[in-house]
Amino acid sequence: MPIVINLDVELAKKKMSVADFAAAIDITPVNVSVLKNGRAKAVRFSTLDAICRVLECQPGDILIWVPDGSGPDASDPHNPPRTSDATEAS
Repeated sequence: MPIVINLDVELAKKKMSVADFAAAIDITPVNVSVLKNGRAKAVRFSTLDAICRVLECQPGDILIWVPDGSGPDASDPHNPPRTSDATEAS
C-alpha cells in the first residue's frame, strides 16, 4: 500500500498507550491496531482530525506516501509508467 500510517512514532513521542489513545480518539483499540499495522482501507476525516488533535500533529506527520509501484494505477493500460527525460531522449 503506498500510504503508510506512522502512528508508532507519534504515540512514542507522547508516551501514550494504544488503550489510552483509542479512548482519547473514541475508537476501539482493535481499530487503532488496524491503523498501526497498515490494514486500514480508509480513514474518516473525523478520525484523522481526532488523531491529530490528540497527538498535536499534522496529517503529514502520520500519513506517509511511499511509491512502491503496486498502487491501483500500476496495471492500468491507460496510465503507463512515466519515463524520465533521459530515457525519452535516447
